[in-house]
Amino acid sequence: MDADVHGDRGLGPCVVVDPYSSGALFAEALRGRGVPVVAVLSSPRPPEAYAASYRPQDFPDAIVYDGGHDDVVRRVRALDPRCVIAGCESGVELAERLAPRVLPELSNVPELAGARRDKGHMAAAVRAAGLPVIPQICTADVEEAAAWLEREDLIGADLVIKPPKSASTDGVIKVPGGTDWRAVFERQIGRTNQFGEVDDRLVVQKFVTGTEYVADTFSHDGKHSLVDVCSYGKVDNGPHMAVYDTMRWLPPDEPVVATLAEYVFDVLDAVGVRFGSAHVEVMGTADGPVLIELGARPHGGGQPRFNRNATGDSQIDRTVRWLTGGELPQSYEMVTHQMCVFHMARRSGTVHGTPVLDAIRALPSHHFSVQNLSDGDHVPVTKDLVDSLNFGFVILAHPDGEQVERDYRVIRALERKLVIEEP
Repeated sequence: MDADVHGDRGLGPCVVVDPYSSGALFAEALRGRGVPVVAVLSSPRPPEAYAASYRPQDFPDAIVYDGGHDDVVRRVRALDPRCVIAGCESGVELAERLAPRVLPELSNVPELAGARRDKGHMAAAVRAAGLPVIPQICTADVEEAAAWLEREDLIGADLVIKPPKSASTDGVIKVPGGTDWRAVFERQIGRTNQFGEVDDRLVVQKFVTGTEYVADTFSHDGKHSLVDVCSYGKVDNGPHMAVYDTMRWLPPDEPVVATLAEYVFDVLDAVGVRFGSAHVEVMGTADGPVLIELGARPHGGGQPRFNRNATGDSQIDRTVRWLTGGELPQSYEMVTHQMCVFHMARRSGTVHGTPVLDAIRALPSHHFSVQNLSDGDHVPVTKDLVDSLNFGFVILAHPDGEQVERDYRVIRALERKLVIEEP
């Protein structure tokens, strides 16, 4: 692998905007290499979806944004920081505003900031760069959406309706055959999403099929590198589309990885990513890769910890090495077969028999697991990634890939033994 080496990046802190989810991992990793870290919080309290991941003890001198950009810029500049980065999705917009004013040489392209958060602007920027994207429109007007569907000959086609600013499949709805898409649109417009933001516009797009991939990257000076590539397995859970089933780490020599890397790097250029981590979701269709969406921040859910187990590296580690003058590879290596299995509830109700899941920890490939249910708890039918993570997940890792597959099947068999009594 090619490598890049540079000098140390000064003595100031790394500023992390909203160090929640995987962003919470920066503190220990940075301080372990002698790099101070300071948090900027985009609101006085973290969004509910991220509250459990926040470690305020790691950030005693946090700067809280209260709507005044000039004050936050002044306070951050006074720190003489090494970088300003987003810890998770809720911090992307503020990080994108701060970085150009504090460290313009370590910022993304300011004029394209909207394309790194808003899915409507994102698709437009990628399309403008001549790259294939999923046919879609982003609008607040149901009649504008109807006219677009007519022009694109999508009347009667499977559709997806989703908010332009959210994450974790929050508010993503499949509309088979386009049936009652207007009712879905009108029900979702004006909804408050998991970040406390109002969905004042919606993306309406053609539903495309294929294999969904995620490529995690780290960039500096406009040069991009792969940290990992995973494939998602998704299933329909009753009426709920594309519920997460598995995430599998792919070896870098798998043929699809090179194709994905070329497309993903072009997407990063199109939306103006020049520095930091990005999380890029792509659908591999019969006609080639098309962008689903990207996040200008690390892969969430604590994934960097598990990626380190699979590859010996992570977006957190690459950030730290870049800040401390270390060697940066352009790709990654696989050190073990690894899969994430997302728990799934097939219906809503009161759950019993949860001790059967204890057997998961004895599986030969068990690496890590969390189950958040006890007998007597109410479990909602799994409809999105938030539900999956609230229920729990399992990381399976083993030198023998077949062992991982066998243990996956055991987990699903154990889930079927749960008793969920409908109200």
